[in-house]
Amino acid sequence: MQRRKFIQHTAWLTGGLMMAGSLPAITTGKKIKGRVSAKGYGIKSVVVSDGYSVVVTDSNGKYELEPHPDATTIFISTPAGYEFLQEKGVASHYKFIENIKGKKDGDFTLTPLDKNDNDHSFVIWADPQVKNASDVEKMMKQSVPDVQKWVTAAGSGALLHGITVGDIVWDELHLFQDYNKAVEQMGVPFFQCIGNHDMDYNKGGDEKSDDTFQKTYGPTYYSFNRGKAHYIVMDDVRYLGKDREYDGHISQQQLDWLQKDLSFVPKENLVILCVHIPVHNGIKNNKELYPLLAGRNVHIMSGHTHYHRNVITDNVYEHNHGTVCGAWWTGAICGDGTPCGYGVYNVKGNQLEWRYQSTGEDPNHQMKIFAEDKPDSQKELLVNIWNHDDAWKTEYIVDGVSKGSLEQFTGFDPVAYKTLLGPDLPKPRGFAEPRKTEHMFKAMIPATTKEVKVIATDRFGKKFVEIYKA
Repeated sequence: MQRRKFIQHTAWLTGGLMMAGSLPAITTGKKIKGRVSAKGYGIKSVVVSDGYSVVVTDSNGKYELEPHPDATTIFISTPAGYEFLQEKGVASHYKFIENIKGKKDGDFTLTPLDKNDNDHSFVIWADPQVKNASDVEKMMKQSVPDVQKWVTAAGSGALLHGITVGDIVWDELHLFQDYNKAVEQMGVPFFQCIGNHDMDYNKGGDEKSDDTFQKTYGPTYYSFNRGKAHYIVMDDVRYLGKDREYDGHISQQQLDWLQKDLSFVPKENLVILCVHIPVHNGIKNNKELYPLLAGRNVHIMSGHTHYHRNVITDNVYEHNHGTVCGAWWTGAICGDGTPCGYGVYNVKGNQLEWRYQSTGEDPNHQMKIFAEDKPDSQKELLVNIWNHDDAWKTEYIVDGVSKGSLEQFTGFDPVAYKTLLGPDLPKPRGFAEPRKTEHMFKAMIPATTKEVKVIATDRFGKKFVEIYKA
């Protein structure tokens, strides 16, 4: 970028030029200066922010920023080619403003990666949502070892990280420390997103509800880079000031920051936006977010619902994940029959591939088959293909004869219906209920059928096979 254009661009980003909808004027008068470096050398063009202003480092890696009166942290958008800053796996890409007093307090020291990071992988954890020691034990004995298997399978030197998209705990904020132990044991850096159950209640309005989360994990919205992928974490839970009352909303402050942050991201780069509440149907002002993402290859990662659903809105593919805890640690499935689990993603350049990993299952476990007796000497074959989207294809083969595609319908997963329906089920949390889902499929087959083979082919051409035997 030419020097004059760079100066104009930076002035706009830091509020030097007045524009419609610009952020409030900075009045603290306290300028923070720092340097981003690696091996003693300054790193140019690293994005630094307080959540309001956004600046970039100069050719010597230096930055200067006058923080907003309401800002609590200074954070960097870790550039591609460098290791993530972390403490025992928990991301630490920020500094608390109150601790920046001396000359070096605003410095960030990075470590270059020893390999190209265009190809890398990550996992998305949605809603671990631990509430007591029993939940923590299940997380540590079931979910953590499963991720450890993924890490081992990836091999030594693989570039891996994780992102938890909210509801780390279930109102018991002291259990953040148990989650941190889980992160440490999984052995890869994890970034955190705030959920509605990660908030301080009854301390005031939305501005006070994030206090404990921020003290533990830093800013509730930020970005980082790896290869040609730009990751963004945002807070889309608005606390309404009354015990446990909230709605899905992204503040104007965050939208302004996002616009500035994205101005430094090449249009061809992959954008991965992580939030707790799903954007497509849970965020009241999603129409204000989508235009900021227009013209880009965008994937949104969300949780909150305790079911699994894929939704495409124009250029935005949203993965609303089945949860780590399933139906609140009551069994092996979510309300739609999706197994407890998490998303596994592989980045190759600016392209993304993915699958759903069911906890404790083989990676190829992508569906489940059921059969129910029907009149007239028939059976109804039911198949739950939880990570299905419109690019998937299905085929069913009855006793060696192909019968074509399965019929998609909206309905209940049979196991979810049987084990979750009713005030006394499931134990000990009877509020969990089965939920109709769009990723159910069916076909009528003769009652005399001996074997049905179901082949589901995902959008990447990978085939998954399950067999039903009478």
